[in-house]
Amino acid sequence: MTSATRQPETPAAAVPPRLIATDLDGTLLRDDKSVSPRTVAALAAAEDAGIEVFFVTGRPARWMDVVSDHVHGHGLAICGNGAAVVDLHGGPGAHRFVKVRELARDNALDAVRLLRDAAPGTVCAVEQTYGFHQEPDYPKLHMEIPDNLMPAEDLLAPDGPGAAEPVLKILAYHPTLDPDGFLTTARLAIGDRANVTRSSPSALLEISGPGVSKASTLALCCAERGISHEEVVAFGDMPNDVEMLTWAGQSYAMGNAHPDVIAAASGRTVANNDDGVALVIERMLAERR
Repeated sequence: MTSATRQPETPAAAVPPRLIATDLDGTLLRDDKSVSPRTVAALAAAEDAGIEVFFVTGRPARWMDVVSDHVHGHGLAICGNGAAVVDLHGGPGAHRFVKVRELARDNALDAVRLLRDAAPGTVCAVEQTYGFHQEPDYPKLHMEIPDNLMPAEDLLAPDGPGAAEPVLKILAYHPTLDPDGFLTTARLAIGDRANVTRSSPSALLEISGPGVSKASTLALCCAERGISHEEVVAFGDMPNDVEMLTWAGQSYAMGNAHPDVIAAASGRTVANNDDGVALVIERMLAERR
């Protein structure tokens, strides 16, 4: 168990940061899905110091209410592992999609077929900008009622439900496989037809369009602002954060992070329940004074 008083391990190079990119679950949020008062204060202080804050998450836009009350400045978030950039200023239920990087239905169908061949027993759900659909055998992993229950091949058909709405990602679940083993199997099977990652402790994969990741969408957003990767500080805890942590000039693995995340990050901080993100921001701001 990492001590809450332990100082973060700091990356050797320290370019003055212009943007903080933080994952939510297991990183910024405590295990009860709350944002601690210390963390709220640290985020506000960063924005007051002229440092932009981006929430970068695997969550869909409709699950962003957990941080909508803590939006400062521009209020943009990267959702769906990079599949969408969302303006949170509208508040719960009124989020506006600024950028969408969809998963083409042909690619999605290929990914589902290839994954079922490689891992029989896989069941899927389809995440769209506003809709959520799943196969009948897909477990109730999310606190919501799906819009449709039918095989993935029907959900992804050209005339399927929500045919005019972009597909952001496929969720693929296996009831018995090891999570990391399932991820490796899926990546080998699907290849460059889609990007495959995971953020859940269970064998639940998240499949996005080719080249779509937290890192690639964050890079696009930074380029639009004239911010280099050296000026970005990133935080994460699960495999879907690895590319972002590798890309950022400074990056921190949480004390509760997956081993792959620890290997990818240039620094470490304490666990999410010990306000690891706030601890780094506080120290970073103190060094600027």
